[in-house]
Amino acid sequence: MKAIDDCLTELSVLDKRSRDIFRRLVETFLETGGPVGSRTISRNLPIGLSPASIRNIMSDLEEAGLIYAPHTSAGRLPTETGLRFFVDALMEVGRLTHEERAQIDAQIAGLNRDRTTDDILSDATNMLSGLSRCAGLVLTSKANARLRHIEFVSINPSKALVVMVSEDGSVENRTFEIPRGLPASTLTEVSNYLNSRCRGLTLAELREQLGSQVDTVKQELDSLASRVIEAGLAAWSDDDGDGKRSLIVRGRSHLIDDTTHAEDIDRIRRLFDDLETKKDVMNLLGLAESGEGVRIFIGAETKLFSMSGSSLVVAPYSDAKNNIVGVLGVVGPTRLNYSRIVPMVDYTAQAIGRLIS
Repeated sequence: MKAIDDCLTELSVLDKRSRDIFRRLVETFLETGGPVGSRTISRNLPIGLSPASIRNIMSDLEEAGLIYAPHTSAGRLPTETGLRFFVDALMEVGRLTHEERAQIDAQIAGLNRDRTTDDILSDATNMLSGLSRCAGLVLTSKANARLRHIEFVSINPSKALVVMVSEDGSVENRTFEIPRGLPASTLTEVSNYLNSRCRGLTLAELREQLGSQVDTVKQELDSLASRVIEAGLAAWSDDDGDGKRSLIVRGRSHLIDDTTHAEDIDRIRRLFDDLETKKDVMNLLGLAESGEGVRIFIGAETKLFSMSGSSLVVAPYSDAKNNIVGVLGVVGPTRLNYSRIVPMVDYTAQAIGRLIS
């Protein structure tokens, strides 16, 4: 398969008629999921072109690497490169209807705010999955949770536990090393000191505050207590495993609703295997945290979904300070209805941002 840059260079010299035929072919494929023939395109084009003329243009598109024939006598399908060009340059992004926006707003407004953030996000992901008929997923960073309480607890002579309770009621803990023979009163002292300052802050904000008030900290705490605070907070924030993030996947059953061929079942099975690779999925979603707006990953553009031929449509959501705190979206076959899914994911991400703020 040609490189995408080469394909797009070749397409740039094609005329408007060729682009119209390519657009019609892709839109028909996204609607039906099957190969598209020249006669089908001829019937649907607003301009009068014979099937023979359309076949000649389709031959040029195939040469450009944008479409291919799955079988000798079949119609044509867009390649993943062709889908990428369609999404980036030709697709007209639709708008959610008033009813669709109202439905999203009503369901999110009805979420129980007394539950943990993860529970609320799980419900929102279920909602997005149902509306899109795809699998919904969300990635949230536990480091962005607002703190309510911190407790330092000794578990043996050389190790302690730092327990952090968030405002949403979730509880997380980490172990860290302490000097042998550390008095229990020191752990009580640092717990009281942090609890007088942590409420409503994220862990990063608490560490920044302590860093900017280093002289005050030295005056109010002895050197040993200061070192215990530093070690305890570092144990939490320096964790590079899955503990800092939470991945939620809902609605996988939607992915098999319209599968009719054995190859579709096999593709879905591989996608399920991909979704079980939790760390890889989290790393992929992390790419969407680098900027605003909806990101679309198609098939082999990501190593993770290259075998299952799947697409991922995701958008970041932010807190009240416009800090990106997570990513949500949907995953499904490459023939997603992108023009409908993109505004749906974007609007839901904005609604979730308003909710958690």
